[in-house]
Amino acid sequence: MKEEEKDSYMTIPNSAKASFKTLGKVKRQAVSEVIQKALLISDSSLPLLIKPTVGGVNLVAWAGNNIELITKLLLQHGGILFRNFQVVDVAEFEQFIQTVAGDLLEYRDRSSPRSSIQGKIYTSTDHPADQSIFLHSENSYAATWPLKIFFYCVTPAQQGGETPIADTRKLYQRIDPKIRDRFAQKQVMYVRNFGDGFGLPWQTVFQTTNPKDVEAFCRNNGIDFEWKPGNKLRTRQIRPAILPHPHTNEMVWFNHAVFFHVSTLEPTIRQALLAEFSEEELPHNTYYGDGSPIEPEVLEELRTVYQQETVLFPWQAGDILMLDNMLTAHGRKPFSGTRKVIVGMTQPNTCQNLKTTKLFH
Repeated sequence: MKEEEKDSYMTIPNSAKASFKTLGKVKRQAVSEVIQKALLISDSSLPLLIKPTVGGVNLVAWAGNNIELITKLLLQHGGILFRNFQVVDVAEFEQFIQTVAGDLLEYRDRSSPRSSIQGKIYTSTDHPADQSIFLHSENSYAATWPLKIFFYCVTPAQQGGETPIADTRKLYQRIDPKIRDRFAQKQVMYVRNFGDGFGLPWQTVFQTTNPKDVEAFCRNNGIDFEWKPGNKLRTRQIRPAILPHPHTNEMVWFNHAVFFHVSTLEPTIRQALLAEFSEEELPHNTYYGDGSPIEPEVLEELRTVYQQETVLFPWQAGDILMLDNMLTAHGRKPFSGTRKVIVGMTQPNTCQNLKTTKLFH
């Protein structure tokens, strides 16, 4: 990314800066005195809107005094939208993340094209503007995933560009129990091919140019791999489709089964890929964990469930959306104009951290 492009992600207009005042010296106040909590959408618990009731509230300082409240509300709602706090740059966004959720994570075992903005803050995606991104939980196909993910809107798109979200607890509850049980028992197999000119190259996905490093990562993360002629790579990994949340123990629909399946791609892209590759050579595809195909009618029902639970709202400049990555899936709508949304992730989790006694209920 060019330097001038980086800079455009790191600032917002001076008009926003001019209204910014610090609240660092102000002692703890009653929550009701300085912020207001409300549902952003009247008939949806997701996301919760938090905004200041007075001018000059420093989000980082306020959050530092109210971490327990933020944690409680996030577990209840799955997502919180912080609006009108006049967050002025990427450094303040990063500081907010570190205050409420600890150290940021490097984006490893990648599936989305992203550019580094500053440190471990990235573009939300570099996916083409005219294409949609289906709802998913970040890195749910991986052995390790972030428990929290944060989005910061520097500049909203001229049209479109929303980040649709959906409660994974409600997805789980809405899915036909027979389908749910099948995935619970069989799990999901993810097959990915790298180096064929479509999708991310393995050097980007694994952040290395050394095949030995890739092999070590795969062995340590339960990924089967095979090198193909021409320095190409195929991987297979089997992961759960359903998991209990580490703090609430609620069952959540947490996987990339629909997202990575070839049938979910937009028709023109799907047709182009199927004309170019055999099913085995597709950049990515999903199966049941035993390798058997996921039935088309099951995939269609799952896509319908996602659609039924999708919540959509327009971005405003300066918005920060904090999501519990296991409680809330996210995506992206196509857009026109300039859209600058950046992302940070925290709190690595693995299956070993979870209470797995209810895994197959």
